[in-house]
Amino acid sequence: MPVWRRSLAISLLRWFRKSARDLPWRRTRDLYAIWISEIMLQQTQVATVIPYWERFMSRFPDVQNLAAAREQEVLKLWEGLGYYRRARQLHLAARQIAAQHNGAFPMSLAEVRSLPGIGRYTAGAILSIGLDQRLPILEANTIRVLSRLTGYRGDVGTTAGQRHLWSIAEAILPRRQCGAFNQALMELGSEICTPRSAQCNLCPVMELCQAHRDKAVDRIPLPAKRTNYEEANEVAVVIRHRGRVLLRQCQSGERWAGLWDFPRFAAPGEQQNGSLGRHIRSEVRRLTGFEIQTKSRLVTIKHGVTRFRITLDCYEATLLRGARQTTSCQSEPIRWVAPRLLGEYPLSVTGRKISRLLTEKQPTRGSQVQSA
Repeated sequence: MPVWRRSLAISLLRWFRKSARDLPWRRTRDLYAIWISEIMLQQTQVATVIPYWERFMSRFPDVQNLAAAREQEVLKLWEGLGYYRRARQLHLAARQIAAQHNGAFPMSLAEVRSLPGIGRYTAGAILSIGLDQRLPILEANTIRVLSRLTGYRGDVGTTAGQRHLWSIAEAILPRRQCGAFNQALMELGSEICTPRSAQCNLCPVMELCQAHRDKAVDRIPLPAKRTNYEEANEVAVVIRHRGRVLLRQCQSGERWAGLWDFPRFAAPGEQQNGSLGRHIRSEVRRLTGFEIQTKSRLVTIKHGVTRFRITLDCYEATLLRGARQTTSCQSEPIRWVAPRLLGEYPLSVTGRKISRLLTEKQPTRGSQVQSA
């Protein structure tokens, strides 16, 4: 086993020195910069993250700048990356670092893990990559690589499976260059040891791989249980008044908390005998306090959120004369906004699609838009 571990480390590190992708966060040992990249990379492709990371680092080059920022500005820069809880926790963590560590990113595992949004994997990645601390990592790519290297056929999604793989990840760490070794494992899983059609002929550790010897690469690890997606129907309403449209800030506990959105809610189960119109008016009244007159359907957007496949019907409406109005101020969750200024507000992907329809050439009423 010691010989196998040594051969693995030597082969992986040699391959990584020659084949590593030139990613902007790999050009620094700044813990803050590495932290930002690791949070952004959670459930997001590298190619998508690069321009976001560069913009984020340009605007918030250090912890102090991020801690001093308004949450709305942080969310605006995050717009389009999804999983907005990551951005809110990032902001909270920056404020905690500013308050408790004088703005310097902590260097101990316990302190890093105490920050909002940072678990064992993220802490290990930051500290091993930035400081070469001997800490293991385990994420989607390394789960697959380690399972194949050791021929592990158990369920990697169980507590027992995770415990087993964490022990392997820790056992195989070299004494030095732990950060490079961890990155090499992830790179191997991302570029060569992929979920389907693994390129074993290009793998630098093919001869050390038990799954390859057993001709079981395509069966290891065990496939994850298929997600059963639920169909859902929702309604969004663009309410117009004196050349402006109404935005509402999503509250804590709601999807996209902190972002702004057009009033949005679940569609009624039955849409007969005028019940849809009544439902829209009732829900808008509940969310905003306004009385409206519903007009035509603007667009239908199909998109996915976690385990839901959502059909979103967006309707236009006008504010009824004499209805209660809300003044605009920073503390209120409702705001009237000129369409040309919608770009200043952080919106969800579908909210941004709707906003573009209001500032660009209008589509045919009732047209459909697909959204990932």
